Amino acid sequence: MAERERCAWATSAPEYIAYHDDEWGRPLRGVTALFERLSLEAFQSGLSWLVILRKRAAFRAAFAGFDPAAVAAFGPVDVERLLGDAGIVRNRAKIDATIANARRVLDLDVPLDELLWSFAPDPATHRRPTGMGDVPATTAESTAMARELKRRGLRFVGPTTCYALMQATGMVDDHIQGCWRAAT
Repeated sequence: MAERERCAWATSAPEYIAYHDDEWGRPLRGVTALFERLSLEAFQSGLSWLVILRKRAAFRAAFAGFDPAAVAAFGPVDVERLLGDAGIVRNRAKIDATIANARRVLDLDVPLDELLWSFAPDPATHRRPTGMGDVPATTAESTAMARELKRRGLRFVGPTTCYALMQATGMVDDHIQGCWRAAT
């Protein structure tokens, strides 16, 4: 059986292949699910996504399944626990931001998933990239999302992080032409 054609970024490790084939670009809804993805994208900033994929189970355990109410209740003892957890990325600024972001999520006047999806471009106007060089790092929509999230007090939510979130959660479909997932 011939190997499936995939987006070039997804071929270097088994974790990437599974993530690409089973998750990336599929529409994701739910406050907890999107809070997790937003948090993991923030932790990825400056690192390889493969690092985050390999640590995802530990992140979920350390951050109470990314339940915003549970994370919002974290205090100084939890921060120290997280800083000592070798299973996650131990970056104080990112840990503090995740806890603060959980608190902001609870303060939102609309559910997080509704807010995030409000920035998704019309699929009819989104052009499928022909190659990896055609995939943008930011868009007008991700810039607007980042601006609104920052206005609402969230941190580590720049336009590039927001666009990666949009790609990962199916708000945009950036599977390149020829990728087997581009047709599904």
